[in-house]
Amino acid sequence: MEADFDPATAFVPPTAISHAPDLVPYGSHVRVVVDRSFPGRTVLTVTVAGVAADHAFPAHLHTGPCGADPTASGPHYQDAVDPVRPSTDPAYANDRNELRLTLRTDSRGGGTAATAVAWQPRPGEARSLVLHAGTPAGRHGAADRAACVKLQP
Repeated sequence: MEADFDPATAFVPPTAISHAPDLVPYGSHVRVVVDRSFPGRTVLTVTVAGVAADHAFPAHLHTGPCGADPTASGPHYQDAVDPVRPSTDPAYANDRNELRLTLRTDSRGGGTAATAVAWQPRPGEARSLVLHAGTPAGRHGAADRAACVKLQP
């Protein structure tokens, strides 16, 4: 899937939405490849161009679709779903149960990151990839949703 980031209010519903044009400018580009060719395994690769330079974007699969409201993308997709929301229990909210990666950009605002998990998302349940705002220094912790990429209808 390849797309340019647009505002959520675009005339045609966009595939990639920027909620933070200062970090993910309209017209910047994203490519997401989800490889499920290995039984019981998923490899996700995301590449961006034209976004904030020298920045670290934490990214996760989410359960909901992208929308004008950044929270429309719902919670993180989990292989084993935490019955308590929001999920903070380390038995569920961890790198083995959620597909997580950190996309670090270069001085021109381009970057690629990939990660793999030992499971495949249930059909229709991992509907988007969310880039969180992160920080210029790469510290993980900002929960703000900077952009959303539609993966499934």
